Amino acid sequence: MVKLSTIIFIFAVIATAHGVAVVKRDPPRSITVESKFVFCMFLPKKPGEIIGDSERDAIPFCTESSPNATGAKIFPSGFIKKAFFKKEVDFVQVTGTIDRTKYKLKKSDGGGQYDIRAPLHANCTGFKNFVNIIEPDENIFCIRCCNDTTKCDTSRSTEGCKSVVHGHYGKKG
Repeated sequence: MVKLSTIIFIFAVIATAHGVAVVKRDPPRSITVESKFVFCMFLPKKPGEIIGDSERDAIPFCTESSPNATGAKIFPSGFIKKAFFKKEVDFVQVTGTIDRTKYKLKKSDGGGQYDIRAPLHANCTGFKNFVNIIEPDENIFCIRCCNDTTKCDTSRSTEGCKSVVHGHYGKKG
């Protein structure tokens, strides 16, 4: 009996030989917010890239490996300085401070927002919606995952973390 992987390989060879484009789908980009110690958020693919320029193709980074965020990278050592976890009936969130230099983010970068529309195929495991803002100029971040879309306001990205995700941010780092 022929294995499925062999059939797929043969199909790909035939399709390529006949000029048929084989569409490669982007992988899901999953993050998770489980606790103050286990959470993820998005960062640019390349250290030093401007947050706003990376919104379409950012990748997940986590404090540690999690089955709820397969394929995510681990934050650079010292990137997360302080984290404050909050769980309510309608959402979970982590707010806090970062050291932008640990991922070569620029002090002049006012930041940007990631959500279910960008990057492509992004999601927060177990939730319908999320909002994730990184502000390198302020050395702060926020991530909130929710099922009620009114609890994850993605329409005010230019207003920043402190306005969109109320929480504790500690002292500026």
